[in-house]
Amino acid sequence: MDKSTICAVSTAPGVGGIAVIRVSGPEALPVALRLFRYGGETPVAESVKPRYAYYGEVIAGDELIDEVVLTYFRAPHSFTGEDTVEISCHGSVYIRRRLLESLVGEGCQLAQPGEFTRRAYLNGRMDLSSAEAVADIIASESKAQHQMAMKQLRGGYSEELNALREELLRLTGLMELELDFPEEDVEFADRTELLALCDQIELKLKKLIDSYRLGNAVKRGIPVAIVGTTNVGKSTLLNTLLGEERAIVSDIHGTTRDTIEDTMHIGGYLFRFVDTAGLRETEDTIESLGIERSRSKIKEADIILAVVDGTRISEANQLDYIKSIWDEREERSLILLVNKSESLTEADRIGLSEALLTKLSTPTRPIFISAREAKGIDELKGELTQIMETSGANEADLIVSNARHHQLLREAFDALRRMRSGFDMELSTDLLTLDLRHAITSIGEITGREITSDDTLHYIFAHFCIGK
Repeated sequence: MDKSTICAVSTAPGVGGIAVIRVSGPEALPVALRLFRYGGETPVAESVKPRYAYYGEVIAGDELIDEVVLTYFRAPHSFTGEDTVEISCHGSVYIRRRLLESLVGEGCQLAQPGEFTRRAYLNGRMDLSSAEAVADIIASESKAQHQMAMKQLRGGYSEELNALREELLRLTGLMELELDFPEEDVEFADRTELLALCDQIELKLKKLIDSYRLGNAVKRGIPVAIVGTTNVGKSTLLNTLLGEERAIVSDIHGTTRDTIEDTMHIGGYLFRFVDTAGLRETEDTIESLGIERSRSKIKEADIILAVVDGTRISEANQLDYIKSIWDEREERSLILLVNKSESLTEADRIGLSEALLTKLSTPTRPIFISAREAKGIDELKGELTQIMETSGANEADLIVSNARHHQLLREAFDALRRMRSGFDMELSTDLLTLDLRHAITSIGEITGREITSDDTLHYIFAHFCIGK
């Protein structure tokens, strides 16, 4: 492990009231004290108490750089597990630069992206999955993203994976015991019991793997496709939801020829709304390409807002298009929206509801909205929040949101499936344990217990910000 002393600005770029310079490594305190004056004097290292804040000045040569607050964290009781000093200064770009230049002049090295968190991992302050959660917490934009990352950071995710790994190790141990005593010609493990244990582990892995779709959606923004035929008010709805003129609105059919995306927070969740081109038969080449792209976005969406124009429900085969989308929705949520409802009587609404329910053969009742007058929008937002609340995003169960973790879980699951096939083919125990070992290694790589390649660690932490 690198034993150098590193430094970086740990607060966000740009001008602010305060900036924090972090210094970590064996020489963190001596280096910082060579620049620090407390009561006009250079403090002796032994006199500096850990976790106390000292107000003083930073002086480089004859230049007074700034009045600062210095805090010392003695190893191993720091974020990195090393001696660490944090210097809080004014947020001036010049002050931050001069402080870093002065620290480098005293022997520090500028930190690489993610180097502080990498050192925390290497020093045993956290496992790899928790270290990756640090980046997710920093990047979180919504309550749901924050909660998901916090669960991972606080170790619940690691506990679940370590428990799975221990079960696989026990399974492997029982099978390898037979390899150690081949002359005895006995089975130390009951095959029925082994297969039952394997089934339990597969179910747990499958649950984690299946949670990735939800976890990835929460992390990047739940994709919501706004679909329907031309001129039903899809673009107006997008603009109303976002509170700005994001999409062009006109009475001309086929105005939207490509997908338009934007995000907004509703009920603690980040939603990514996609306004799609109106679905219709057309000979316009460009519009046709837009419609094809729209169909692709519809397939990627987790939630579909199917919009119909309540004033011309029988025109342009609106219900036929909505039915085709309904039939292809698979497990995705679909919300029926009847737009331009300000022009509808109560009798019209009842008739439209019955027509939609009959056409789609579903008890799902539509939400009547007026995108132009922003009526029914609160009810729509409530329905979107309710869908996410019942999806499991807020439950205590762990959700996978990291693509690397998802891939490794898939590898572990596939390895167990191969072992099951080997059982059915009556392969020898030594061949079966190879697949078990593969599954153990894959799960161990998530938390970092099986990682030996420095290139892998570099890839993971290179995506962090400098100073984190």
